[in-house]
Amino acid sequence: MSKLTHFNQAGEAHMVDIADKASTARRAVAAGRIVMQAQTLELIQQGKHKKGDVLGVARIAGIMATKRTSDLVPMCHPLALTHVSVEFTTDVDGGAIECTVTAETTGKTGVEMEALTGVQVTLLTIYDMCKAVDRGMVISDVRLLQKSGGKSGHWQRD
Repeated sequence: MSKLTHFNQAGEAHMVDIADKASTARRAVAAGRIVMQAQTLELIQQGKHKKGDVLGVARIAGIMATKRTSDLVPMCHPLALTHVSVEFTTDVDGGAIECTVTAETTGKTGVEMEALTGVQVTLLTIYDMCKAVDRGMVISDVRLLQKSGGKSGHWQRD
């Protein structure tokens, strides 16, 4: 098992020094889901929610969140993202919306945290816009699906 990199020799939290790392193309894909009542999902799908285009607003929130990750996660480096996408898949039988965020950059550190933050904020935005009709929604299964670039190369969830 590798050692934790955000702690120095004295065990104190610190920001990892990336000065000597090579700039490479980096990409991360993360996903999560929000489960809701069938009526809530129908409102979203039909665009009849009184607050407007729920998924459109959530997509913008997710993209904005990826760009602000270093403001939220203390040891994250600020990154110049080159591309972010937020995609939705509807699971009618499961009463859920799956969100997948892809984040890309060319730099010295990875974009996993940006992709994961994007997923969380996207799903939170769906919750926020729909909570008046369904407070029982559940956000779950937020996870990294794959990452590429950097010294550690490609990783993919089984």
